[in-house]
Amino acid sequence: MKNNKKASPWKSLRVGLIALLCMVVLAYGFQITRVDLQELRSESRQASLIRVIRALAKPDILEHDQVEEVVNLPIYVPCPEDGSIPSGPEQDKSEPYLAVSPTCASPGDVVQVEGFNFAPYTEGPLRFVPGSDPDNIVTLGRDNAETDADGHFIVDMELPNRPSDDVQYIRATLRRNVGAPHLTQTAHDTWDKIVETVFMALLATVFGTMLAIPLSFIAARNLMAPVRSPLASISLSVLGWPIGIVVGYMAVRWVGGLSASIGSTIWINVASVVISPVLIAFGLSWALPQVETTTSPSIQLRLARIGVLILAVLVGFYGLFQLASLAINSGGMLEETLGSFGFVGYFLFQLGDIVAIITPALGALAVGGTLSSVLGRIGQRSSEKMPVSGLKILNIILATVTGATVLGLLGQLVEWMYQIGQPMYTLWIPLSVGGASGFLLALFTKAKDALPIGMVIYYITRTFLNALRSVEALVMAIVFVIAVGIGPFAGVLALGLHTIVSLAKLYSEQVESIMTGPLEAVAATGANRLQTIVYAVVPQIIPPYISYTMYRWDINVRMSTIIGFVGGGGIGFLLQQNINLLNYRGASAQMLAIAVVVATMDYISSVLRERTI
Repeated sequence: MKNNKKASPWKSLRVGLIALLCMVVLAYGFQITRVDLQELRSESRQASLIRVIRALAKPDILEHDQVEEVVNLPIYVPCPEDGSIPSGPEQDKSEPYLAVSPTCASPGDVVQVEGFNFAPYTEGPLRFVPGSDPDNIVTLGRDNAETDADGHFIVDMELPNRPSDDVQYIRATLRRNVGAPHLTQTAHDTWDKIVETVFMALLATVFGTMLAIPLSFIAARNLMAPVRSPLASISLSVLGWPIGIVVGYMAVRWVGGLSASIGSTIWINVASVVISPVLIAFGLSWALPQVETTTSPSIQLRLARIGVLILAVLVGFYGLFQLASLAINSGGMLEETLGSFGFVGYFLFQLGDIVAIITPALGALAVGGTLSSVLGRIGQRSSEKMPVSGLKILNIILATVTGATVLGLLGQLVEWMYQIGQPMYTLWIPLSVGGASGFLLALFTKAKDALPIGMVIYYITRTFLNALRSVEALVMAIVFVIAVGIGPFAGVLALGLHTIVSLAKLYSEQVESIMTGPLEAVAATGANRLQTIVYAVVPQIIPPYISYTMYRWDINVRMSTIIGFVGGGGIGFLLQQNINLLNYRGASAQMLAIAVVVATMDYISSVLRERTI
């Protein structure tokens, strides 16, 4: 059966127009990118390219001890006016010597320099020495001499424009290897920096993974979509965070000052670290009894238990400060006494410093989260027990205050960052807009409706992760170099932050792809949200989490070679120095080390993935 359908001229015209458009786009691309092969055919660029390729093909890894053979040959530039050329000292023909033809010439002329009796297969610079001193360290020229199997070479040398009535010299400095080869200083420096690079990537991966895992759960849609709460509970929970953070931070800072005033000797630290858990256990056992002695505890007893719980928490933070002080004191002592293993003491010292710094932040987050949870439960019970009319008024008040608080804090953040200096724009307008938004939200929603707060948290988290992930680690390294100075620590911070946002996205997407059957089964038993995550989510995500973490370590090794270009430490810093100094043999050694480490990391990670997944 024949196909009698005729080709449409409009279809052919459309195809032709599309092809023409593609051609125009390519042509414009050539102009924008300045494609010009004339530069490639330039003799000077080809010579430079060949020189660089040859240098890169000979990485500066091994070297020999060298012995120099230096021979000076007198020459007149220009020839004497009387035509007489004084004979120089007679050269010993049994030793290395030079011959030049002609024996005098004008500046810019080319003379032929021959070398005899040098060591075979040696090379070195052939230079013009201005002045009458044969030992002058100032030399001119770019010629090199390379001997054959008989120790002979011939080089055509252009004389520089340095005329003089006195005798001047041509110097050949040929070097020969002696002894066995050994590692160069470049190789030693490369080894130190490649080890630094690997551990930069390791630390960034470890700390980034620790923070990415909890973020991945609140960035997973399937876990956050079912989270719904009434407006009163949401408003009180949101208000609890800033209040709790301020109160917790001030309280823990006060505990830190108290800990410092008590003493910072090792014995006091040890005693405090030992006694604090005992006091905490005793306080918790009394405040949270397993069996209630009375059916209805009195208000005084309940207040006393709350006070004991607060004291137990403060004692716990006091123990953390003392533990940090113990690590700092013992680490400083061990660093001085352990010699080659002093890095253990350095680790303890820095670990104690980290604990001392983050303890106030942990206290602020702990109190903020606790207060938010308590107030949220109060709001939940109020929504369940209050009548609709009273709850509506409560929702309007709480939502108005919450909206004003949130936007007011954001306005103050904008003021701190940009220093606008206009309270009307950074305080009063945000307060008004936030209060009005909360008022309208409470007004147009039903009093007892459960709002999708989980999806709000999900979108905020996703937006935050996407914004940070769009910033390259190279830019983050620049910021951290300013914060902590040039070195590998800045690189660890930059890679760690980029690891957090990248892994949190990968982890969350893996959580979103888990099977729903285990979730429904565990939830049907009456398990709370935390139990559901532990028993239904975690068992399904462990293998891919391990795979993603190993792959991220591999990525961090490669990225750490780049952030060194901006002072982030690692081998990239050394590579940039050698490139800037045109030391391509040294740069070749660093590039070879990077290739070996990346290939090794890829092999190790693939083997570990096969064994663990």
